[in-house]
Amino acid sequence: MEATLQTQKPLYPVGAEKWILILTAISCAILELIDTTVVNVSLREISGSIGATTTEIAWVITAYAISNVIIIPLTSMLSDLFGRKTYFTASVIIFTFASLMCGLSTNLWTLVFWRFVQGIGGGGLLSTGQSIIVGAFPPEKISTANAIFGMGIIMGPTFGPTLGGYITDHLSWHWIFFVNIPIGVIASILAWTYVTDVAGAKKPKKIDWWGIIFLVLAVGCLQYVLEEGAANDWFESKEILILSVISLFGLVAFIYRELHIDYPAVNIRLYKNYNLAMGSIMNLVLGMLLFGTVFIFPLFVQISLGWTPTQTGVFMIPSALCTAVCMPIVGKLLGSGKNPKTIILIGVFITFGFLLMMSYASPDSSQNDFYFPFVLRGVGLAFMMSPILSLAVAGLRGKDMAQAIGLANMIRQLGGAIGIALLNVFITNKNAEVRGDMIAYINESATASAERIAAFTQTFLAKGYSAIEAEALSYRMMEATVYKQSALVSYDQGFFMVGIAILFCIPVVLLIRYKKGGKVAVAADH
Repeated sequence: MEATLQTQKPLYPVGAEKWILILTAISCAILELIDTTVVNVSLREISGSIGATTTEIAWVITAYAISNVIIIPLTSMLSDLFGRKTYFTASVIIFTFASLMCGLSTNLWTLVFWRFVQGIGGGGLLSTGQSIIVGAFPPEKISTANAIFGMGIIMGPTFGPTLGGYITDHLSWHWIFFVNIPIGVIASILAWTYVTDVAGAKKPKKIDWWGIIFLVLAVGCLQYVLEEGAANDWFESKEILILSVISLFGLVAFIYRELHIDYPAVNIRLYKNYNLAMGSIMNLVLGMLLFGTVFIFPLFVQISLGWTPTQTGVFMIPSALCTAVCMPIVGKLLGSGKNPKTIILIGVFITFGFLLMMSYASPDSSQNDFYFPFVLRGVGLAFMMSPILSLAVAGLRGKDMAQAIGLANMIRQLGGAIGIALLNVFITNKNAEVRGDMIAYINESATASAERIAAFTQTFLAKGYSAIEAEALSYRMMEATVYKQSALVSYDQGFFMVGIAILFCIPVVLLIRYKKGGKVAVAADH
């Protein structure tokens, strides 16, 4: 009987059932990723409505990010504990109900609480959604599965700000949460109908409570430090310093605990697989690139070039569509046995080209100057993402695959937080440096600046201002000009530094083990 079970081939969904299942999973994953960024452009309206300060309102984003990154690596254990069908459906219901309560919130801390709950539900949607999609395809079609999921990863962060800006401008901020409700209701019905439990999955005999506690301390505190560090002047703040120490302690204790017990909450022993470890490094960089460029570009064009939030969001959609078009093509290349190292390297160089072109932006740059670079971004991400996603789970089955997916998604989310934090520090420091250099050239003996101030003064005098008022306003105009110019130079150099960072991926890619004529080789640690 046992021999029969071992030789029995797994059954995969077919026809309409298969695509309804995939559509449900990818829709939920996109919904979760949209909610990581949809709130960003509405913070001003939310703070005004509920009477929160600029500093306090940041908790609306931070609460979601912290609960999200905590729950993602635990999704495999929770899926085994409750059954994948029950856990995924429950995650959709929690996310949907929390969305309703977020929209109904009338004060800051109620909204923050429900955003935290929403992140718990959302974390279950992302990793479990990916495992459902991957599980719907046989191993030889895993590249196709990851291409489908990869489209969701791109669409979510890209469409989030656009959707948030449009809804806030035309309805109210409450509707950025209310729109989740009909989608969530339909998704929960479809999930309960079509999602199945993982074949052969066993309910854990014991729950690794200490491992969960250490993980919460490590990842939760780290996410808070990355989200709030810049606003609190990093290690000059006692709060940030203490949380950094707690995070480090939690990480060391978590690793030690998970390596020394038989029922770990997260099976980090999977990192004995060489290519899985390499894939995780690439996933970290992918998160930095994906979320970092989405963070820096809107600031760049809105501060330096005067774009509106809606204009910025709409502009980024074609890039996401380019990725969506290229993903299936890359999936077919991988499925046909093309060397994934070559494909990733092509993606690295295309992405570097995008970042290099962006680093030459000027005050005269317009949308036309950015279309081609963003096409390159879309193509480059597609060429990097599919092989990296496949690399992170190749050779794994069942519970091990679910664990690897959870770890990959957590690392990518943390990569995004690290990328944003590093870019924020770099741009802030570079802005101060560039501003200091520029101001040194603004004085009475500098012909160019003196002529510009005189021109501003004459303009204000012609409009009827007094000589004193005209002079004061001309200096304000000069200050605004310096601010825009220094910001432009800082963002240009920010794009360039991200480009240099991408090139450091090349040695990692070359270290990936690959057999010619085969698939990405990862020895499953069974």
